[in-house]
Amino acid sequence: MAADLVSRVKTDPNFIELEAKRGAFGWTIAISMVVIYFAFIFMVAFFKDALSVQVYGVITLAFPLGILVLFSAFVLVGIYVVRANGEFDDLTKKIVEKAR
Repeated sequence: MAADLVSRVKTDPNFIELEAKRGAFGWTIAISMVVIYFAFIFMVAFFKDALSVQVYGVITLAFPLGILVLFSAFVLVGIYVVRANGEFDDLTKKIVEKAR
């Protein structure tokens, strides 16, 4: 019975759609974060003079940009969570209802 259930779920069009959308969106979010992070590291390595400009007191431009890198991670996680709780959960409910 369990093997039958697994095969029914794997062939369900909603499951295939969920897998494709979730995978593509997850990779998009991950690649976005990697690009943001490595852009910051690239700037630190090659544009030291630009990042060493003082913004306020002894705080240089590198500090707020570093904070933005961290903040972008939280924003991207929030975007993923919103989509996961909306579209992905709806597809999951459809899959579970068909599987019963």
